[in-house]
Amino acid sequence: MKIIIAGGGTGGHLFPGIALAEEFTHRDLINQILFVGTLQGQEAEIVPKLGYSLRFIEVEGIKGKKLSSKLRLAGKIPRSILQSYRIIRNFRPHLVIGVGGYASGPLVITAWALSIPTVIHEQNAYPGITNRILGWLVKRIFISFPETRRYFPEGKTRLMGNPVRGQFREGLKKKKEQEDKFSLLLLGGSQGSHRINTTMVEALKYLKEIGESLKIIHQTGAKDFESVSRAYQACRFDAEVRLFIDDIGPTYHQADLVICRAGATTIAELAVSCKAAILIPFPHAAADHQRFNARVLVDKGAAELILEDDLNGELLAKAILKYYHNRELLDNMGKRSGSIAHPQSAEEIVNECYRLVFSSAEDAA
Repeated sequence: MKIIIAGGGTGGHLFPGIALAEEFTHRDLINQILFVGTLQGQEAEIVPKLGYSLRFIEVEGIKGKKLSSKLRLAGKIPRSILQSYRIIRNFRPHLVIGVGGYASGPLVITAWALSIPTVIHEQNAYPGITNRILGWLVKRIFISFPETRRYFPEGKTRLMGNPVRGQFREGLKKKKEQEDKFSLLLLGGSQGSHRINTTMVEALKYLKEIGESLKIIHQTGAKDFESVSRAYQACRFDAEVRLFIDDIGPTYHQADLVICRAGATTIAELAVSCKAAILIPFPHAAADHQRFNARVLVDKGAAELILEDDLNGELLAKAILKYYHNRELLDNMGKRSGSIAHPQSAEEIVNECYRLVFSSAEDAA
């Protein structure tokens, strides 16, 4: 088959698309995958490194912009539709998958107009406006959380979970190091989180009583790497500070507790790795969707929620100390996290895509 995976912008949209591409390729090496995104999105850097073909269209979001900007950006929509048509005409896909982000809209709409089978995947508990619109057009809607069903037509909505890459799942199988220390993993998304970074530095003075018993792995991003490294050294904490963690699966596997944002990919990784977490949603995410994602784990008893408005070093340290002194609670939270996991999500979505394409071909015949 030939498959277009459209969308991206952020890792939360892009990485599930990559997981699906891996599964399509694993299923049949002659399957052809084409990603379509924007020059401004993370796909511009990540997709070529993975060896997949990539094309760009010119499209931007208009939400939150001034009226003059909205009118200017709306004027680009016909151009993005034309670009999408040219890409589809040249590639001739059997299926178009929208994974969210600005580029998914024009591609999926154009494919739908050309009667090409279309599906979308919604990673978040609260769907974005693009997918809510596309849901009325596409053949299938794959969702990650039961709570998302109410936003889409029931008959074509399937609960499949959020695909995580095979590399991540393989990393979880690596032998866990025998550590006497309590392992703490801090993640702020692919670019790091300045607020999480500075709050953890502030928390160190409240954690001195268990400092010798902690092993900290902290992904800071580039901006705060030096300052956070110096802070750990000054307090003599056993800390591994990283700009970015490429092989994240084994790192999750080693962690006793994860402190992180609540992006959809992070939630899926926590669930698949059966990890308890302190979730600090990014408050400026579109429609505050990270808070909705966090509530899924919190309501299951799998995570603790701290809103950024309430966040400070003392509060974070108290939360860490609570779990450090109550390992049974931590273990129970990890099991509850695992209860919402869909480790076979990519395989199940690809199976459904095959069925859809074959049935569409039979109908056309």
